[in-house]
Amino acid sequence: MDTDDCRSALGRADLIMGAFDVAHPTLSLPGIAARVKLPRTSVRRTVQKLVDLGWLERHDDRFAIGSRMFEIGGLSPVQNRLRATALPHLEDLYEATHETVHLGVLMGSQVLYVEKLSGHRPATRLSRVGGRMPAHCTAIGKVLTAYSGPGAEVALRHTGLPPRTPATITSRMRLESELRTIRGAGVAFDREECENGLVCVAAPVRVGAGTPAAAISVTAATGRVQLTRMAAVVLASAHRIGRELAGADGRSAQRYSGVTSTGQPRLCTG
Repeated sequence: MDTDDCRSALGRADLIMGAFDVAHPTLSLPGIAARVKLPRTSVRRTVQKLVDLGWLERHDDRFAIGSRMFEIGGLSPVQNRLRATALPHLEDLYEATHETVHLGVLMGSQVLYVEKLSGHRPATRLSRVGGRMPAHCTAIGKVLTAYSGPGAEVALRHTGLPPRTPATITSRMRLESELRTIRGAGVAFDREECENGLVCVAAPVRVGAGTPAAAISVTAATGRVQLTRMAAVVLASAHRIGRELAGADGRSAQRYSGVTSTGQPRLCTG
């Protein structure tokens, strides 16, 4: 966010809301100011206004995301149309594997998780519904980047390829090779690239031949599943979701994700 955006009320509010994540579900006022790198007096005024509006909630001297966000988030097309169509198939996939199942869309160089099913033994606590993860080290992120055109690859390279584990792909040439392999295979793998001890396989949810509407994945502890065998199950489930999206309204289904040629989130109409 540039300096002019930071000076605006909306810009400050956006920064403050973005300070909360899985590792920081609650924050004190000094903690918020430190994370957004804005003067504490300015943060205090904005935080109070967000509390008044219900965007944030206050619990003693700490703040958390408010219920108003949940109410508005439920109106998102991603939450309604895509999730509603995919959810029965995700439940079937979970019953078939009893491993953590994700549904995600690509937002620039990150994956936005739309749904997560994990039962009583979640493979990972890093992901959450509404949360984001880097695309270059996740199976969903890699498979969506591979099928979303050159703009997605540019967006990914532009943000760098920081390592999360010793297995994370941090070389541009190696990433390009990996994306070519994914396009040939139709699926992507994460072999402990995002989190030590975890593997994942993902397949794109495609409506026709265009940019994928989303991707789904199965995540499990290393050694607990056979990835190549799991890939066929995930791919079949992704195909079923894609066919249902196309049958219900193929044209509008693609509005929910993908990137433009500049690597920005795609916002379509009609």
